[in-house]
Amino acid sequence: MKAMILAAGKGERMRPLTESTPKPLLQVGGKRLIEYHLERLASRGFQDIVINTGWLGDQIPETLGDGSAYGLNIAYSHERPEPLETAGGIAHALRLLGPDPFLVINGDIWCDYEPDADFDPGDMNAHLILVNNPEHNPAGDFAIDHGQVHNEGEERCTFSGIAYYRPEFFKGLNTNQPSALAPILRKAADEGLVSGEKFEGIWLDIGTPQRLQELDTALSSE
Repeated sequence: MKAMILAAGKGERMRPLTESTPKPLLQVGGKRLIEYHLERLASRGFQDIVINTGWLGDQIPETLGDGSAYGLNIAYSHERPEPLETAGGIAHALRLLGPDPFLVINGDIWCDYEPDADFDPGDMNAHLILVNNPEHNPAGDFAIDHGQVHNEGEERCTFSGIAYYRPEFFKGLNTNQPSALAPILRKAADEGLVSGEKFEGIWLDIGTPQRLQELDTALSSE
């Protein structure tokens, strides 16, 4: 299975740090955020990784190269002049991801989730990893019931930014036009095409300088 790391965003909430550095290259605990993903993917048997780039995107391939330093093969999906949003960016990269199910991970999260290179989504077009609601998203995003994801339900959880998809999920999207992921996920959930699971481990959305500093302090003290 291939994996894609989303790394094209401008990181508006992370300014001024992202005025000269793309968010996935910001450092915590002596490593770049994206390197934690690369190392974990390699340790779990993934080999082929796709990274989309946008804002200050030249810095990412200049820093990570072809992935050989991490035991991986990295291909880049460049988005210019403006990022294509999440679904648009994935659709734009389908030519690199191939015909089989693939994993997608947000580049601006930190977690100890163990991705599964042999995961089979079965009859579903998407399988979401959900987490407990953080303080900045108390209402959650989706509900889950016996492995099925719904838009409404008794216990709502937050979408972690980690999911397995079939390429068909993005069928019909213009590969050169911005497209948000949330409306597509909600429609698919209404159609019963989204499964999921709740992850109880460590998960952090590194969306602000304060959260970045807090994580850096925690990792540096280990």
